[in-house]
Amino acid sequence: MSALTDYLIRHADDNLVLSQRLAEYVSHAPELEEDLAIANIALDHLGVATHLLEYAAAIGDTGKTADELAFLRSEREFTNLLLVEQPNGDFAHIMVRQFLFDAYQRELWDALAHSTDHTVAGIAAKASKEAAYHVRHSHGWLVRLGDGTTESHLRMEQAIADLWRFVDEMFDTDSLDEKMTTAGMGVAPAALRGAWEALVDATLEEATLHHGPVDPQRRGGRSGFHTEHLGHLLTEMQWMQRSYPGLEW
Repeated sequence: MSALTDYLIRHADDNLVLSQRLAEYVSHAPELEEDLAIANIALDHLGVATHLLEYAAAIGDTGKTADELAFLRSEREFTNLLLVEQPNGDFAHIMVRQFLFDAYQRELWDALAHSTDHTVAGIAAKASKEAAYHVRHSHGWLVRLGDGTTESHLRMEQAIADLWRFVDEMFDTDSLDEKMTTAGMGVAPAALRGAWEALVDATLEEATLHHGPVDPQRRGGRSGFHTEHLGHLLTEMQWMQRSYPGLEW
């Protein structure tokens, strides 16, 4: 496959897997308005994944349709970040996971909106507007819960401690990133870290929350090496297409 196809698929996988995770939580949120918000955010991520996979399929070097890329690849063929596949846990875990990823995607889509590939730039420009809303939403919950009751503060601190080990992987820059950046079509994730840290550090301070270094950091998602959680997620997500091959919506 071409470098562009691989690049499209890895970012599609991030959004597809996170969309599935959020969809699992619908009807379990602490209030009706939040249920609706989470459902809408899940749909936003699914929409981005769909556009990226459709473009990857249109390029023609995968030999697969967008649906086949989503539903007929194995766990080892997915290249999403480990962060997005982590199980939902309690509401604190969901909001911390979301904020860490939202802050990353806001910077990612803002950068890719200037891609020399016009289709990538168009997808990114739309996704950037959605990511700005996602950041406001998850930021609000971090502050509300972090600077809330003793119980909510402790739960947020625990969620940060559990999820911080997946942070560094977001900013690892591999040969594919370098190739796409050199071509003007992509961006090196390492270049996004400064702005991400500024937003995250300011938010944690506002929320009276803290994080410490976690060693070792977890990596492997971009190379297809995942935590035990992704296989279970894909089993549920893909069962209909695998049970009824060729099914069309």
